[in-house]
Amino acid sequence: MSLKTRGIALAAVAAVSALALAGCSSGNPLDSSTTSSAKSGGSIVVGSANFPESEIIAQIYTQALQDNGVNASIKPNIGAREVYLKALQDGSIDLVPEYSGSLLQYYNPKSPAQSSDDVYAALSDALPKGFEVLNQSKAEDKDSYNVTKAFSEKWGVTSLADLTKVTTPLTVGANPEFAERPYGIKGLKSAYGVTATLDPISDGGGPLTVKALQDGTVQLADIYTTSSAIKDNGFVTLKDPKNIIIAENVVPIINDKKVTVKVKNVLNAVSAALTTDDLVTMNDKSSGSAKESAAQIAKEWLAQENLFTK
Repeated sequence: MSLKTRGIALAAVAAVSALALAGCSSGNPLDSSTTSSAKSGGSIVVGSANFPESEIIAQIYTQALQDNGVNASIKPNIGAREVYLKALQDGSIDLVPEYSGSLLQYYNPKSPAQSSDDVYAALSDALPKGFEVLNQSKAEDKDSYNVTKAFSEKWGVTSLADLTKVTTPLTVGANPEFAERPYGIKGLKSAYGVTATLDPISDGGGPLTVKALQDGTVQLADIYTTSSAIKDNGFVTLKDPKNIIIAENVVPIINDKKVTVKVKNVLNAVSAALTTDDLVTMNDKSSGSAKESAAQIAKEWLAQENLFTK
């Protein structure tokens, strides 16, 4: 979306000033001195999916934007992808943190892209008109199939391909939408020839899913790779040699009418700083004994990364 100008001369002066400031300073990338000329773009409502990590990232976006003078608010825990993308489409939210591979497969399930760069490049053509993705982060969080150590040793299972050795019925504990995901029940069948049923558990691989795997209610559990529950419980994450679960980098998807220089700079700075290890740490804070709020976790991370301007 183009910026309004006040004449060529003024624009030139502003450009020279910005370059001079950039050359003299190595300070905070979100400092208002580099973004104060951007339009506010009105208010921005940031949404999130219905699991803690998404809400934490949405809080990071919201607080970073607010700190830089953008009128931002948050609408957390909207629901699954189908629900929050509809909200983005109808304008009830303007921005939401996403995961590149799942987003691509939602709009173009036949895309052959698998690597981070290829998936991100393919997103531009796959998105509906009016949507835009800004820079993706290095941070990645994938769905993953997990079994108990006892199950792995009993059947000699270390990859999804090994599941054909199992002669007893297989049930997967996962969110309800897992039934239709390309990497879910359908993907197991089409890619690996493995038949499984779904036990729908609506907690995003959280404590209910973990308990179901521990007590044998399910034999496999979809748990996000940034969850400490995998390591804490000694679960075995099954390898995926056919890559039905593709790259899943955290990426902001936004209504393109809300994209300004300031908004883009703020969100791109967040993406540049965010890592997979950060997600693991923040998820621990959310689910551990401290049980910090998403807002507090986001505030601590922004301060740690020197992304607050004041």
